[in-house]
Formats: sequence, C-alpha cells, structure tokens
Amino acid sequence: MIKNNRLSNEQYTANFSDIHPPFETKDAALVEANRCLFCYDAPCTKSCPTGIDVPKFIKQIATENTKGSAHTIFSSNIMGAGCSKVCPVEKLCEGACVYNLMEETPIHIAKLQRYATEIAMQKKWQLFQRKPSAGKKVAIVGAGPAGLSCAHVLSRNGIDVTIFEKESKGGGLMTYGIAAYKVTPGFCNDEVEYILGIGGIDVKYNMELGKDITLAQLKKEFDAVYLGIGVGVARQLDIPGEKLEGVVDAIKFIYEIRANGFSTVPVGDKVAVIGMGMTAIDAATQAKRLGAKEVTLVYRRTEAEKPCTDVELDIARLDGVEVIWLAAPQKIKGAGGKVKQLVCSVMQLGQPDASGRRSPVDTGETFTLDVDMVIKAAGQVPYEKLVGKLKIQNSKGKISINENCATNIKGVFAGGDAVNGGKEVVDAVQAGKDGAAAIMKFLKL
Repeated sequence: MIKNNRLSNEQYTANFSDIHPPFETKDAALVEANRCLFCYDAPCTKSCPTGIDVPKFIKQIATENTKGSAHTIFSSNIMGAGCSKVCPVEKLCEGACVYNLMEETPIHIAKLQRYATEIAMQKKWQLFQRKPSAGKKVAIVGAGPAGLSCAHVLSRNGIDVTIFEKESKGGGLMTYGIAAYKVTPGFCNDEVEYILGIGGIDVKYNMELGKDITLAQLKKEFDAVYLGIGVGVARQLDIPGEKLEGVVDAIKFIYEIRANGFSTVPVGDKVAVIGMGMTAIDAATQAKRLGAKEVTLVYRRTEAEKPCTDVELDIARLDGVEVIWLAAPQKIKGAGGKVKQLVCSVMQLGQPDASGRRSPVDTGETFTLDVDMVIKAAGQVPYEKLVGKLKIQNSKGKISINENCATNIKGVFAGGDAVNGGKEVVDAVQAGKDGAAAIMKFLKL
C-alpha cells in the first residue's frame, strides 16, 4: 500500500542524516592532510574537471591556512563545498590518488575539501572582490551549477548578471535532484547565498523560459545570454501500464522529498526502481529510508556495465535494496487503476558491436514482481520542445555549441547538462566557467 508518514520524525532524521560526516576535530583534518605526498603534476588535480589544485589546498590545511585553502578551492570551483559531498570522487580525484598504486587508502580529498569550504561558508568569508563595473549586462537562464558558476565568474569581472530561475530556490540539481542524505536543503540554500554574496547577481525566481520570459526579450535587454537550463524531462519506458497509479518518475519522486519534506511523500510497501544510474540509486535508497519494506533495482545490463559507481551501489545494498541484473520492464499490470505487478523480460548480452559493447537481447523468458509502486529512473532527456521553439540548433534537444560555447544565435551561449545531456555537478561548474570566459571574449573584456 502506498502511503506517507510511515515513520516517526526521529526515524526520518536518522535515515536522512549526513551519510559522509565531516572531520570531528581540526586535529583529525590536520592528520589526514599531512598524509598527502603533495605530488608534482598531481594526478588528482588532472582528474578534477574544474582543475582544483589539490596538493596546494591540502598543504594549506596542513599549515593551518584554512582561508587560503578555501580560496584555492573556490577559485577553481565556486561550488566546491557541494561537490565535496556529491562528487563521485572514487572515479575522479581520490580514484587517481597515488596511494591506490601502493594499495593504501587514498587521501580523503573530498572530506578535506569539505573541511575548508564549510568553515569559509560558516564564517561568511567573502574571498573574492568584484572588479569595477564593466557596464555590461548578461542574462543567465537557470540557477543550477552551470548558471551559478557562470554568474560568479562574470560578477568577479565586473559584469552585472541577472539569473532567471523557474523554481522558487536556486541550486538546480543540488537543491532538487540529489538524495537528501548527501546534501540537505538547508545546506543548498546556504551555498547559493554564499555564491551570491559577491554581489552583482540578481536572481529572479519563478521565471520560466518560454513561459514568463522569452529569449527575444533577453537578447533585447542584455548584452549576452547564457542558457544553463539543464535537463529534467524523465525518459519514458513506453510500456503498457505506465500511466497506472503508483508509477512515478524518479526525478519527481526526489523533487517532492527535497521540496516538501520526508513525511509528505508517499511510498509503497514493495517498490521496483527501473535503472541503475545515480538517480536510480538515490530513488531506491530514499524509498527504503522512507519506510518501504522491499525495494528492487531492475537493470537490463550486467553489473559490469552499470553507470553508477561501486560506492553508490554499496549504499543501496547496505540499505537492503535488492538488485536484478539483465532484466528489462515489459509491462506493468494493475487492478482498480493501481499498480500490482511488474512483468520483466529476461535479457542476455548479444554479440559485441564495432565499439566492443554488447547490447542486451531479449531471451523470450519473463518473470513477474509483485509491486505497488514503480519508480522510473531510466534517464533524463533534454527539453527538446523548448529548445526547438527557441530555434536553437540541437541534437535531440541537446543544445549544439561551438568551441566558444556559442549557439547558432549570436550572443547566446550555453553549457552544462543542457549541452552534454547530463553529467556530474562538477562538470556543470566547469561548463559555467567556460561559458563565462567565452562571454567575456564576446564582450571584448
């Protein structure tokens, strides 16, 4: 049965508490910082999409220069605090740490990054100063990681920025699309306010492109426009029964938890989650933590081909989530308009294609799961209709840009998930930096 408010407030608090707690003391941070070998041409720095100088910021922590450490991080990644919580560091900086080659535990880079950045945020250290006004105005659509990153760089260089955000809060994916035990809504709000603290950035909330504002208006009123609209349209399964009560999109499911609180979001007793990306893992673990008795992840490929990391999958398994590999949803059965069963096809891997990848092939066999809720997490697709109406060159909704982040419309730039179709938060931050550099070049600044 699908219902909300299954647990006590104390249970919700415990279930959604910080999954990666910070260092308990300054001494603990110093001890970890002093483990670092401070590599020359460090692989951890090269593996970071924003190019944070990892050895430098860790050395600054080791010498108790916390403010300098935070400045080093924020100079490369203004969302360094949030990224320290949500980045898949096991395949980025920590995965590249040379200690892995010695079969030693890698430096806890993310935890050290969190240490320095959270102190800076708590103490409200404003580590950057705006240059004198350049007399230019730029409109940014979307207050997510790409938009905020772009805005901060532009503002630092004396450009007046106005961000148009369709939601009532900034942060984008960080605020509305990531599990609450990774980043709390309160933290996301603090991070947005910290970024805006530099000044020169005006955010207009509840303003949606194509509804409340038009691209033509923005082009007329501003010297340049940056589109950081992300993605957000859930990919449909296109199977019978998809419209039954109890079938929900993972994005909407996570959004409701983030926007309205744990106890208000209904969850079933027996939940199936379709997909194996980060969003699928977040949906599955949160369903379990909301009080679902059984949660099963269903994925059409093998574990070796999963898009999520081992660390993420381990979180789900530790929460008691079951996994069925090589299974594809075929249809959803219901009774009285409500979900009752999920019928899946048994898959096997076919012959490799030219790239060497083996696609799943239906064996003709099926099996049935008794469920009262199905969460669709088969990926997100770009805003194809919106981009089409804007007459922006695109590939199935993904905005096409040149090497200067420019679209086919003069003065209109884009970046982040709206261009790449959906990557990590840290990739969006770098895209915002690249967009800001391109806009300044366009404005001859």
